[in-house]
Amino acid sequence: MKSKLIYSALFRFRNIAALLGTLGMAQAINTESPGLMAQVIPLNSPYVEGAPFLASVVLYMALVIQSLTSKEFHESFNHKQKVKQIRELNNSCLRLALEAKKNTNPTYYKKLRKVMDDKNEIVNSFLRGERSYLKEKIVEQTLNLVVSYTKLLNNFCIRSKELSAVDVTDVANRINSNLRKLSFVNDPHAAEDLKGIIAIDEKVIDRLKEEKKDLERISAKLDYMESMVNMFKHQIISSVESEEMIEKLETAVNEAVALDSVLDERRKNRIRM
Repeated sequence: MKSKLIYSALFRFRNIAALLGTLGMAQAINTESPGLMAQVIPLNSPYVEGAPFLASVVLYMALVIQSLTSKEFHESFNHKQKVKQIRELNNSCLRLALEAKKNTNPTYYKKLRKVMDDKNEIVNSFLRGERSYLKEKIVEQTLNLVVSYTKLLNNFCIRSKELSAVDVTDVANRINSNLRKLSFVNDPHAAEDLKGIIAIDEKVIDRLKEEKKDLERISAKLDYMESMVNMFKHQIISSVESEEMIEKLETAVNEAVALDSVLDERRKNRIRM
């Protein structure tokens, strides 16, 4: 960040304009009135021609240093960096939404579009509105929430499709068949083998039930995130901002990231029949 700040000060329009202006004046002095500098510096001095240019550079560096110590310049620089970051977050939202669109059904696509519409209003309000550190932070966190929502929605839709394609009928029939066999088996070793097979199949069904319950909880969390984005949209547009909003957003983002990690792990270790 420091290097960007210095770079911005070096190429600040005011500073560059002053440098070019004074360099032009220095060139004019040396070209049209070489005797002027001789009044200050002896004619035989090697610094007669270079003095005006040196003065230009000194003035330029003084302006750069003044910029780096200016509170106004720092605020302007930080605002520009935040606007750039928000634009990048906005682009990430758009890219992730296009990816999620491929995996959503009509119901969840409608939800996705609503969130993206709210997001657009938030960004437009921010770019048109007055500068405010708190507003910048809230908009940034709201876009982080939209990014997390879109990732979670995409993973949720993919996992829902995978689970809906799993048919446990064969597994359930096998459990029932082995339970019947178990009641007639006299050999202890054969009975233990059957019990092991039954236990494995029951774990498969239990895990599927658990995952479906998790998906129900994630669906509820997605609804909650949708309502949060909509609520913060109205508050941002109305310029109703508070530190509490930032805390709520950060909590929601962290929860969404944690749920998304769980879904990623489940997809990697998905059940195959």
